[in-house]
Amino acid sequence: MKTLHTILLIDDDETTNYLNHRLLSRMNVASDIRVVTNGEQALEYLEKAYASLDDYAYPDLIFVDIKMSVMDGFEFLEQYQLLPEAQKQQSIMLMLTSSASFYDLERLKAFPDVRRHVSKPLTEPDVRELLREYFD
Repeated sequence: MKTLHTILLIDDDETTNYLNHRLLSRMNVASDIRVVTNGEQALEYLEKAYASLDDYAYPDLIFVDIKMSVMDGFEFLEQYQLLPEAQKQQSIMLMLTSSASFYDLERLKAFPDVRRHVSKPLTEPDVRELLREYFD
């Protein structure tokens, strides 16, 4: 299994972040796993990473939750779409959500940068499948 350099988890749920971070660390999926708790922080992180600032590696893989405070997943995706294509092509974006509502899944179709949605919390089979699909 290929080891990624950086994964960015965007979620305001501490328990989910803990579980996902723990699983990804245990599986040795990435050398660096970053966590931010809303879309606003994620955009700031990506801006610094794209500018190649120290301690801000551009993520290979981004997991973003739909329901968050400050800036939710859809608001984040609206802003993310405005980023330069060269910047967006550096990452695989996945929606990580406990919401499998028809409305949310339909709304996701408007955001081509999101490759697919995954139920949270992550499981080992999910992670293995995602790595095979996007990084083999």
